[in-house]
This record gives sequence, C-alpha cells and structure tokens, in this order.
Amino acid sequence: MGQLTVKEYDALERAIVDSTRISIFRRGTEYLVIPERLITQRGAEAIQARHPTTGARLVLRLDETDRIEIVR
Repeated sequence: MGQLTVKEYDALERAIVDSTRISIFRRGTEYLVIPERLITQRGAEAIQARHPTTGARLVLRLDETDRIEIVR
C-alpha cells in the first residue's frame, strides 16, 4: 500500500480519536483492531493498535498493508 491519501489519513486519525475499529488486510489476513496512534518504526509509518477483545497490542506497518477500512 505504501502511503495513504489525505482522505484515508483523515479517516484513520478520526478512528484513533474516536477509538473506532479498523480492518487492516495484510498478506491475505484481516486484522480487526482499534488504532491507538501513528508511529514511525525503522523509518516506516506504522499503526500502533490493540485487539478489541484481548487487548493485545499490535504494530502494523503501513507499507506492508494491502488495504485499510474503517469499520462503521
């Protein structure tokens, strides 16, 4: 995926503020998470998130994602 568009960044930032779930598709796997912040990890943008049920923390790099959708 590489980089997000301005609209996608706005939607992601709104999901972080509102603690709204997002769906991230990566290598054929769907991750349903609650984003907490955007970070830089080893020179690449990443989403720091947590699993909505278990609370487990995840870091998913944007350059490794195939698609991101806001769950409404």
